[in-house]
Amino acid sequence: MVSSPASVAGASGDDGRSLIDPLLVSRGGGVARKAAGAKGKYWAAADKGERRAAKECGGEDGRPLLFRSYKVKGALLHPYRALIFARLIGVLLFFGWRIKHNKSDIMWFWTLSVVGDVWFGFSWLLNQLPKFNPIKTIPDLAALKQRCDLSDGSSRLPGIDVFVTTADPIDEPILYTMNCILSILAADYPVDRYACYLSDDSGALMLYEALAETAKFATLWVPFCRKHCIEPRAPESYFQLEAPLLHTRRAPEELASDSRVVSLEYGEFKARLEAVSDTIRKRSDAYNSMRTGEGAPGATWMANGTQWPGTWIEPTENHRKGHHAGIVKVVLDHPSHGHNLSLKDNTSNNLNFGAIDLRIPTLVYVSREKNPGYDHNKKAGALNAQLRVSALLSNAQFIINFDCDHYINNSQALRAATCFMLDPREGDHTAFVQFPQRFDNVDPKDRYGNHNRVFFDGTMLALNGLQGPSYLGTGCMFRRLALYGIDPPQLRQDNIIPEASKFGSSILFLESVSKALNQQRSTTPPQINDTFVAEMEKVVSASHDKGTDWGKGVGYIYDIATEDIVTGFRIHGQGWRSMYCTMECDAFCGTAPINLTERLHQIVRWSGGSLEMFFSHNNPLIGGRHLLALQRVSYLNMTVYPVTSLFILLYALSPVMWLIPDEVYIQRPFTRYVVYLIAIILMIHIIGWLEIKWAGITWLDYWRNEQFFMIGSTSAYPTAVLHMVVNLLTKKGIHFRVTSKQTTADTNDKFADLYEMRWVPMLIPTVIVLVANIGAIGVAIGKTVVYMGVWTTAQKSHAALGLLFNVWIMVLLYPFALAVMGRWAKRPIILVVLLPVAFLKRKNELLDAKSLGLIVSCSCLPKLLN
Repeated sequence: MVSSPASVAGASGDDGRSLIDPLLVSRGGGVARKAAGAKGKYWAAADKGERRAAKECGGEDGRPLLFRSYKVKGALLHPYRALIFARLIGVLLFFGWRIKHNKSDIMWFWTLSVVGDVWFGFSWLLNQLPKFNPIKTIPDLAALKQRCDLSDGSSRLPGIDVFVTTADPIDEPILYTMNCILSILAADYPVDRYACYLSDDSGALMLYEALAETAKFATLWVPFCRKHCIEPRAPESYFQLEAPLLHTRRAPEELASDSRVVSLEYGEFKARLEAVSDTIRKRSDAYNSMRTGEGAPGATWMANGTQWPGTWIEPTENHRKGHHAGIVKVVLDHPSHGHNLSLKDNTSNNLNFGAIDLRIPTLVYVSREKNPGYDHNKKAGALNAQLRVSALLSNAQFIINFDCDHYINNSQALRAATCFMLDPREGDHTAFVQFPQRFDNVDPKDRYGNHNRVFFDGTMLALNGLQGPSYLGTGCMFRRLALYGIDPPQLRQDNIIPEASKFGSSILFLESVSKALNQQRSTTPPQINDTFVAEMEKVVSASHDKGTDWGKGVGYIYDIATEDIVTGFRIHGQGWRSMYCTMECDAFCGTAPINLTERLHQIVRWSGGSLEMFFSHNNPLIGGRHLLALQRVSYLNMTVYPVTSLFILLYALSPVMWLIPDEVYIQRPFTRYVVYLIAIILMIHIIGWLEIKWAGITWLDYWRNEQFFMIGSTSAYPTAVLHMVVNLLTKKGIHFRVTSKQTTADTNDKFADLYEMRWVPMLIPTVIVLVANIGAIGVAIGKTVVYMGVWTTAQKSHAALGLLFNVWIMVLLYPFALAVMGRWAKRPIILVVLLPVAFLKRKNELLDAKSLGLIVSCSCLPKLLN
């Protein structure tokens, strides 16, 4: 089964696009696709002995087990492993046979094909070996409640700092970000034990003021969620559901009445978000008009009459994108300090919340300093700035980060992650807990494989049986000490003293590291005064990382486009493990680019970053001294998989050789060569069928993964390889491009972006492959008509086999053909008419009859795709 980590997201802006459109897409009647049941026909409990022992002694050290483990039943697992072994033997025999029978009409092409076959086999092995022992782990929320929720209403749950990152309010619409924030503020977790930090890399006032508006609306939304126990707790998604999932014990009439009030208030809230940009511009124009005589530049002004220290509407030095001061503003202080917001300030319709807790968690706005003289280190730099600020304010033991286009879909998600961190078996050795990524804006047929369930539900469950899943960039809870580069308990030195040379010069931050090492968390939050704010702004300064270990051995790793994989690799390499959290109701949901070009740009960045990792000191072959052997194999696969595309592209383009007039065979004896080939390809898909069974995915998921891997292999992956070559020669890394979440303005079709074809140079090879195979099929059909009476039986069979493999490539490129058709793709039956016309047109372009042998033999090339 192919499973790469990449195939593993009113006022208007200057270009006229709305700041809050498009709206989050409804899932149409369900909270989320439910995960495959742990007690299904293919899974069996893997921890019966541990649970029995824990029950007999009242829990290990008196603590209950907080998650359940399941393994694939032997009836499925043993045939699966046997097939992998059988295919390995078959591939080795195939290599030996080809080398022994090194007979070909074009020896240089035979040599290339053998090298390609060897690479395909090696790549397949890297992908398959770590999948020998899939494990599913499910949190036991009832056990956590029993252990941590006290009878007096208080809780012993640990502190959590929640990070949200955004880089651009246009490409990443404000409504996405604010729905993410609202879902976090309304999560089912003790309100005084978690805090939310929004990192704004644009330094735009509109995001800060939108956050302030969100805090006001939260005084209504959060109690409403708690009162009726609604799911999901992102208002845009909740109000678009046809049948919301409810756990409320209250009268339906009361819920309906409250929902109408909250829905109206939410509509007004969205209108205020839409007007933020105009409000700021009008206010700034008014203030600046009073200062024209002073010759001052056109500043951007805050509502309190002070100049905004970040980027201005009219950019000037020190107030433009990429060059502005650091900003830290506490929008909502710790609940014990209270805040100035109240329900009456937000709505004139006072709802009956009775004994419902009206408090809201701490909410902080962070925009790190940008200076042209320093490298900003992209998303990793923003996360590290949040890590330092949160250490001063809340210093929670655990940290979870989200991209701004994701939201909490299951309000129990934060509790679920802590189950793994607090479990008496592996909890102290667990560095991070990764959740599957789910998307709710993808077209029903998932044309471009955005759901990527082969990776999230297959590969990640397999890694869960080793040292744990890799870090995937969002929806992941970390142990703060692991991010600080501290070793796990079994390898940790005693009396570790935080050093300024490693962590930076902030005294307060160094003290917070010492407290974290001693598992201390202050029950009294710090008082926010000018001195403390200045210290927070110091730790987000552009120069704070310089001369320290930040981005190397501390925090999220720098200098690589995919900071997620390399950060997880660094932590695993220190001896920590990770866990994959599977929940019945998906924990988080987000948005993904459904436009082909945007999707491919995303893949270029991911795969390019993976190659950068291979050519860095984080190479899995030499780094990670405490990595398990198969975990190392999985990381090696994550860093080299784009290279496979070069050989796939070579084979896919080979039909252009039909222009040669002579009959040519790549391998002799040809019949036995084809038999070997068919057997090896068939075994790939039988193994894939078994993976479908235990992963709980569908044939459509599997097939979309195959199709998009072919599209990526003729476009994005070769582009990433080219970027890497340029990088090695020029030392210029992969360009970080924010994936646009804006969509085509079409109120009548929420999937309008799916049909927009944006041509870019990386699509040229895919077009050539498509045209070459159409031409090859057309010539084969034409010559079949002309020469059927004079062909031998062998020629007829070779023609049929050649046609089969050309059609196979065409089927794999079917989604790309739909993309080329644009809106005509809504009626794909048109392809049934257009393709035969194209094939028959080729009939009139026939060359000498002998060239058919070349078409057949070159078309019938190996597809040893991993």
